[in-house]
Amino acid sequence: MQVLPKGARHIPGYLDRAAQEALVEDIRAVVQAAPLYVPTMPGTGKEMSVRMTNCGSLGWVTDRERGYRYQPTHPGTGLPWPPIPEALLKIWREVSDYPHPPEACLVNFYTEAAKMGLHQDRDEAALDAPVVSVSLGDSCLFRVGETSRSGPTVSIRLDSGDVVILGGEGRLCFHGVDRIYPATSTLLKNGGRINLTLRRVTKPSPPRHIR
Repeated sequence: MQVLPKGARHIPGYLDRAAQEALVEDIRAVVQAAPLYVPTMPGTGKEMSVRMTNCGSLGWVTDRERGYRYQPTHPGTGLPWPPIPEALLKIWREVSDYPHPPEACLVNFYTEAAKMGLHQDRDEAALDAPVVSVSLGDSCLFRVGETSRSGPTVSIRLDSGDVVILGGEGRLCFHGVDRIYPATSTLLKNGGRINLTLRRVTKPSPPRHIR
């Protein structure tokens, strides 16, 4: 059994098939309002192999000119992102152990050829909040390491319905997706994998004291 870095948790089969199907319908509505697009790398303009969109008050985007950032509108349509579905907010409340709601949910769609290189999620001010991700569709080989790029890594298979949390000491662990296992799920009619990543972006305001 693989031992994950401290602060990294894997909950296999967190969502049953019915919950997965309902969540796919929620994400279809998100994509209808905020279409998938191909993000590009800062500086080089190289296209990433995933297509993506967002929901929530903020969305993570990247492009050649302005790089990695959060913004309140879709880069293609200019419209605000649709709200995060209640089913995802419920997962956050159940597993995050964090008192404030997420502000962004990245929706990444992987074809069988797509992958994601090792990276840290560090564009957020609220690094005390965990990152919570939900897998839907085809399985993948997920790799997670330590807080330095050169540290050792472990690889685990993520199946449809699995949840991964990176929090505490593991909040800034390097992680990535090395490969997709095609035709390992019947959830998505045309195959592929959807990864939903919930994040808190801004630091919550301190409570106001009433005199």
